Amino acid sequence: MEGQIKRTNWKQVPVGKLTEKAFWTGVDEERLASQSLIEDLQNRFSSKPPGKKSSEDSGSNSGTGKKKTKELKVLDAKAAQNLSVILGGALKHISYPDLRKCILRCDTTVLTENLLQSLIQYLPSPDQLNKLQEHAKDFDNLAEAEQFAISLADIKRLVPRLKSLRFMLHYPELVQDCKPDIVAATAACEEVRRSKKFGKLLEIILLIGNIMNTGSRNAESVGFDISYLPKLCNTKDRDNKSTLLHFLVETVEKNHPELLSFHEELMHLEKSARVSIENVQKSLKQMDNNIKNLETDLKNARNTDPDDRFEEAMGAFCSEARSQCGTLMTMGTKMERLYAELSEYYVFDKQKLTLEEFFGDIKTFKDQFKQAYDSMLKERESEAKLARAREAREKADKERSDRAAKKRALVDFNADDNQEGVMDSLLEALKTGTAFSRDQKRKRAARPAGAERRAQLNRSRSRGPSGHGGNTKEIVDILLEDENEPPIAGGRRERRPNRGPASQVGYQRERDVTGMVGSTGQNGTDDSDELMRKLRAL
Repeated sequence: MEGQIKRTNWKQVPVGKLTEKAFWTGVDEERLASQSLIEDLQNRFSSKPPGKKSSEDSGSNSGTGKKKTKELKVLDAKAAQNLSVILGGALKHISYPDLRKCILRCDTTVLTENLLQSLIQYLPSPDQLNKLQEHAKDFDNLAEAEQFAISLADIKRLVPRLKSLRFMLHYPELVQDCKPDIVAATAACEEVRRSKKFGKLLEIILLIGNIMNTGSRNAESVGFDISYLPKLCNTKDRDNKSTLLHFLVETVEKNHPELLSFHEELMHLEKSARVSIENVQKSLKQMDNNIKNLETDLKNARNTDPDDRFEEAMGAFCSEARSQCGTLMTMGTKMERLYAELSEYYVFDKQKLTLEEFFGDIKTFKDQFKQAYDSMLKERESEAKLARAREAREKADKERSDRAAKKRALVDFNADDNQEGVMDSLLEALKTGTAFSRDQKRKRAARPAGAERRAQLNRSRSRGPSGHGGNTKEIVDILLEDENEPPIAGGRRERRPNRGPASQVGYQRERDVTGMVGSTGQNGTDDSDELMRKLRAL
C-alpha cells in the first residue's frame, strides 16, 4: 500500500479570525482540483509505508501522531486521498454532522454545484458504505476519510440524492443552453422559407448559372444546392479581377436594388448558424432522464429522519422542471419538423446537410455579398473623389489662363488708333490695380509741363462730338498721370492731409475728372460724361 502524502509545513489561519470580507472566505480552490493532479502529487510526494515499530512508537505520541497511524479499514489509499482533498478544501470549516444535515435539508447555500460534483465522484460505493457501517462502533479509531464517509452512510440513496441536487442547480443552465438555440433555429427556418427577397435572389443566381452552363451537362438546371452559395466567389472573371459574386451584386444593384437588403428578412441567421440539432436533442434527453430519476427518488423517499426535507424541497422543482422540459421538447420537435420541411422545400438531404451547416452556408453568402457591395461602393467613392479633384484642377487652370488672357488683352492707352474696348479695359485696369503699376507709368509718354498741359486740357474741353475719340483718350491719359511727379509749374494741386499715396492719387483724379465733366457736361454729347458716370458707379 502506498504511503501517505507528505504534509506542507505552514501556519494555518485561525478560523475564528475569518470575516466575510476576508480573502480566504471567498477562496474556492476545489475548482482547481483534478484527478491527474492528485495522482501526480501521490506519485512524487508519497512517503514510504510506515513499519510496525513506527506505528507502535507513533501510538504513544500526541493526537496528531495518532492521526497518521490510523490504518484504513475499508477504503483504499487513493479513495481516502480523494476524500481528504475535499475535506481540506470546501469542507474544512464544516463538521460532519452539519454536512449531513445540509444534505438531508437540501441546503444548496452550502452544497454548491462543484461540491456536489466532487462528492458524487469521490464518495465510496454503496457496498463500501455498508461495510464501513460495520465499523461504526470503532469510529474514533478510523481514518479521517472513513470517519467522514461513515457519517453519511446512513442517508438513503445518498448518491442519487446528490445527483438530483446537482441537477436542480444545473437545470437553469441547461435550459439557457438549449432554449435560445431552439427559438433561433425555429425562427430562422420560418424566415428563410418566407423571405421573398432571398427567394428572388436564388432565382437570379439560377438564371446566371444556367446562362453560363449553356451547352454543358448542367445546362437548364431547375435548381441548385444551397451549399453552392458560398462558392460564388470562387469563379473568377476573365481578367481575374472580380468574381461571379461581384457580378451578382452589380446585377442586383442595377436591376433589383430592393434585394440588396435581403439580409434584413433573415434576422435569426447569425444565431441559427451555431445551432446543432444533435446537441439540442442530447440536452433535452439529459434533462428528461434526470427528471425521471428525480421522480423515482421522490416516490421512494421515506422521511425516517426529522431533518430530511427532500420531498418538500425537490417536489415543487420536479413538477416545474417536468412542465418546462415538456415545453422545450415540443419546441424541439417543431424545430426538427420545420427543418425537415425546409429540406424538402429546397431539395437537399438533411442528414448530409445539417441545420448548422445549412444556415452557416447562407450566413457566409450573406457576409460575402455585403462585403462585395461595400467594397464596390468604396471604390466608386474613391473614383468620384479623384474625378472631383481632377475637375477642380482643370477649373483652376482655366481661371488662371483666363486671367492671363485678360491681362494680355488690355488696351495700350498710348496708341492713337486703338480706342475699341477702352472702357472695359479701363474698368479692368482699375479693378486689378494694373492701372497704377510702375510698368504702366513707364509706358506712358512724358507729361507735358505748365502752359502746354493747360492748353491741352482746354482743347479737349472745347471739342465737339466729332472729336470724342481723342477727348476720351486724353482724359484717360490725364487720369493715369503719375501723381508722385512734381507739380506743374504755376498749377494748383491740392492734397488732402494724412492720406497715403493711393488715396491722394484717387483724390487728384477725382478733381481732374470733375473739372473736365464741368466743362463738357453742358453739351451732353461728349464721351467724358459717359466715362464719368461709369467711374462714379465704381
